[in-house]
Amino acid sequence: MDTVQNNNYEAKAYKSAQLVRWCPGCGDHGILSNLHKAMALLGIPPHNIAVISGIGCSSRLPYYMNTYGFHTIHGRGAAIATGVKTANPDLSVWLATGDGDCLAIGGNHFIHALRRNVDINIILMNNKIYGLTKGQYSPTSDRGFVSKSSPYGTVEDPFRPAELTIGARGRFFARTIDVDMKNSPEIMLQAAKHKGTSVVEVLLNCVIFNDGIYDNIVKKEFRSDRTIFLRHGEKMLFGADNDKGIVRDGFNLKAVNLNDGLYSLDDVLVHDTHEEDPSLHLKLALMDGSDLPVALGVIRDVAAPVYDEEVDRQIAEVRQRKPFRSLMDFLKAGETWRVDN
Repeated sequence: MDTVQNNNYEAKAYKSAQLVRWCPGCGDHGILSNLHKAMALLGIPPHNIAVISGIGCSSRLPYYMNTYGFHTIHGRGAAIATGVKTANPDLSVWLATGDGDCLAIGGNHFIHALRRNVDINIILMNNKIYGLTKGQYSPTSDRGFVSKSSPYGTVEDPFRPAELTIGARGRFFARTIDVDMKNSPEIMLQAAKHKGTSVVEVLLNCVIFNDGIYDNIVKKEFRSDRTIFLRHGEKMLFGADNDKGIVRDGFNLKAVNLNDGLYSLDDVLVHDTHEEDPSLHLKLALMDGSDLPVALGVIRDVAAPVYDEEVDRQIAEVRQRKPFRSLMDFLKAGETWRVDN
């Protein structure tokens, strides 16, 4: 049911009366506000929405939604959300999760929700740390990261959510930052309109245990040169004056300055979110802000059969061939016999 309605709801219609219990300055506040705005744009009545979560700071979000909500167990949010959507396809189902909850103990459920293409919307809040349990490194923490559980630095390479999503045959991946109050609601709206599993990674600051982890790309003095906002059908331009672009360089991508005379606007790639081949989408999603800017916006949006719709279709087909109305009908459908004493 993730289609735009015309009910003229305001963001406040989706806010609960609960006191928001996140640390002052936590990026979760921005995500919550943007989700309220996105739901108002979507226009689905609050009673037709369910917000599911697992465990972690991010997973408190259902308490602050004036919708149905289910605060479940660690890492199992995607499994619960799958069940909710399959049992009641008319609900708009959202999963609020974090990098630890989703990609560590919940990793198996996450990748299989993507593989099945269940029609749920996943808001993946990535602050590269376990915040609720007080500062252990997470599956997205960078190699060498010093934390309470890695006092001499991690010796592991991190998961990259985009790589995991696309590798699990994900059809929708987008990225935003917690402080982008302008674009985030629209990105979440596009995720909701997509039929199938959508993943919106939010680059999130934890002011207590990992403060400033994204400063090198999100601070105003860096953002225009180290991020690029992608829009379907538009040139991949960035920079304060849109004078930089992304071009092909053999099998790779390269950031170029259009003012140096070596490249023109014609050389700059046009973003196509609907391309089935994930190769370019993956390259775009893995740009890290060093030689190439971090990609924000909707990176991949490809149509494919949807799990819950396919389940409904299959049940209807089976019922037509075998119209059992009760367990007793089923038991008597084949050869039967009676045993007398």
